[in-house]
Amino acid sequence: MEQLSLPSFSYKLKESEGKTLIHDVIRRKWLVLTPEEWVRQHMVHFLHNFLGFPLSLMNVERGTTYNKLQKRTDICVYSSAGTPLLLIECKAPDVRITNNTVQQAAVYNQTIKASYLLVTNGIHHFCWRVASDGVSLEPLQELPTFEQINLH
Repeated sequence: MEQLSLPSFSYKLKESEGKTLIHDVIRRKWLVLTPEEWVRQHMVHFLHNFLGFPLSLMNVERGTTYNKLQKRTDICVYSSAGTPLLLIECKAPDVRITNNTVQQAAVYNQTIKASYLLVTNGIHHFCWRVASDGVSLEPLQELPTFEQINLH
């Protein structure tokens, strides 16, 4: 897998039916190791190990409905009070982060209503605070810690 700009972590891999699988500590199961899953797993461990986000408050590939369509969010982190805090959209490292990518995450967030939005391809990371209107995005210079954004 491609080298990312996120710290490495201790991961478990295994082979099954000709495919490489990685163990997901959130879903507690083995998943096919795709480039996007590689980014997702790195982000989960980065949030937990470096920014203090509790694994127990993370949900991975959560189903949501937008305009009667079933969608999946990559990572959603909840506050200690149980409200959506941070919505993360992960892309494969070879996928450029464009306005369309950000728009996709912002559209999902219309339903989820997280206070922060993050889009990453494992190399480039962009984070915003969602304004009180629920639509406007205020760019952040760095990824906040759980302590910084869990103010509820």
